[in-house]
Amino acid sequence: MDMPSAQQAIACNKDAWDQSASLHKTTDTWHAMLKRVGNAGFSCLDPTITGVLQDIGVAGKDVVQLGCNNGRESLSLFALNARSVVGVDQSAAFLQQARELAEVSPHAPEFIESDIHHLPQRLHERFDIALVTIGVLGWMPDVALFMRHAASTLKPGGTLVMYETHPFLEVFDPRAQNPLLPASSYFQREPFVLQESIVYEGRGALAGPTSYWYVHTLGDLVNAAIGADLQISHLQEYAHSNREELYDQYEHQPAQLPLCFTLTATKRPA
Repeated sequence: MDMPSAQQAIACNKDAWDQSASLHKTTDTWHAMLKRVGNAGFSCLDPTITGVLQDIGVAGKDVVQLGCNNGRESLSLFALNARSVVGVDQSAAFLQQARELAEVSPHAPEFIESDIHHLPQRLHERFDIALVTIGVLGWMPDVALFMRHAASTLKPGGTLVMYETHPFLEVFDPRAQNPLLPASSYFQREPFVLQESIVYEGRGALAGPTSYWYVHTLGDLVNAAIGADLQISHLQEYAHSNREELYDQYEHQPAQLPLCFTLTATKRPA
């Protein structure tokens, strides 16, 4: 199979996310969130990323979330007393959901439709913190390019904060007969070709539009940060899963895998 260009993959991924958006509004999670988001202290951030953000200090700062999906995490940043929050995503359908949540919330984030590779100039060097959370990196064909664009949103001295699935987990297939047997190479460079809707909450696979998922090693990520003139100040790996329920089986193993990580890096002053 011929692999798509980076531009083609990005366009396919956008289409896949837009077409999958409606499936997320039928979940118990969505209805529960609509009820909770009106609380000024609403947060869906887990203790791991909450702790990292508290250590950095969000209070009084301007924050951008790159790949904000339906805005639930962007809205959660106000519970940490962010001064302003901007959520960026390329899926118009998910941003519509973000605006629905914001209408119920007492807070007023701004949501911007944009591919990370074509960020509007007004976001350049505007933020104290740029947040990237679970399930963003895999949709990016070129992690070094992604990191440069992420860094471009930060003021000098600003901090990139990342909470992502550990790339080593991509070696395994959670649906395989033996899910602990490596199924693909950690160093695979061709993307996984997916032909199912993008759904969570342990649902079975549903046929959907083609999308492309890329694996970037932890070394790739570290080098990408260095190449974007970011100084890494924290890299921590964890044994808990921060992905769909299907991946919970990888927790509490006698020979435990790394399942997720946090990273912080500071933009060097000009």
